[in-house]
Amino acid sequence: MSGPDISVVICVYTEDRWEDILAAVDSVRAQSRPALETLLVVDHNAALLDRLTKEYKEAGQVRVLANAGPRGLSAGRNTGIAAARGDVIAFLDDDAVAERDWLRHFAEGYADPRVMAVGGRTEPVWASGRRPAWFPEEFDWIVGCTYKGLPAGLVKVRNVLGGNASFRRTAFDAAGGFATGIGRDGDKRPLGCEETELCIRLTRARPDAILLIDDRAVIHHRVPEAREHFGYFRTRAYAEGLSKALVARSVGTDKGLESERRYATRVLPAGVVRGLRDFLLARPGGAGRAGAIVAGVLTAAGGYAMGSVRARRAGTVFTVAEIEGGSG
Repeated sequence: MSGPDISVVICVYTEDRWEDILAAVDSVRAQSRPALETLLVVDHNAALLDRLTKEYKEAGQVRVLANAGPRGLSAGRNTGIAAARGDVIAFLDDDAVAERDWLRHFAEGYADPRVMAVGGRTEPVWASGRRPAWFPEEFDWIVGCTYKGLPAGLVKVRNVLGGNASFRRTAFDAAGGFATGIGRDGDKRPLGCEETELCIRLTRARPDAILLIDDRAVIHHRVPEAREHFGYFRTRAYAEGLSKALVARSVGTDKGLESERRYATRVLPAGVVRGLRDFLLARPGGAGRAGAIVAGVLTAAGGYAMGSVRARRAGTVFTVAEIEGGSG
């Protein structure tokens, strides 16, 4: 098959997602364009490591690895990158399933040698069976999904979204791996933005690099019931602000907040207007969506302010790993 060989990395950390993990692996194994391999990277959980090793001991294209770095998603991804044999490394969340042509659309994006990363579209699967009426689509990033305001089709972007993304191996040679100290660490505060920081660092190391999102490369991401409530919405928005402060400290506010400025000045005001219009037309959830957008903006801004103060006082608190070549 023409095109690059693709390794898929799935980072896992808890047995509570056992069925989700199996479904994620099954979705990779069912791809119309087969993956070279699937790497399950277990984040400092010996019981889960042993259980997955036994589950896939007869599966030649599935390898189970222990996170070789500090606890957290970034180090797990870096472990997968170092072990992967593919020309391209794709990342899939452990509570998501990919549509059958996911890898085919990724592979097509790399026909241009300047393309260093290709991301896709992530659709929410709500535990309750439907989107909460108050939850604005503009904030679907809260639950790790593609949000209203991103351009449709095959488009150039500043950064891809980490749970549904792929990179050329040479991208990591140029920029290093994911920074530890920014993103998620098991069950601690739900930080993020590690892929944003990497993508900005990549385009600085390779000014000719092109990063794409192809919205035909679709995954379906499970949203547990606990994340359908306003308490999680607020906590995640605050954590995003903290993370954005770290990114801005790493790469500067010009690139670190470039997309966010457009989002805050164009996408969100339009969302508030739609919500208020729906309220006036007696449509369900309109006032709630408008209020949630305002609350989300204020909460994220508060997190950014606090994160900026902490970053100035403590200095840079994350490190960038150098990635060794893929293993044979």
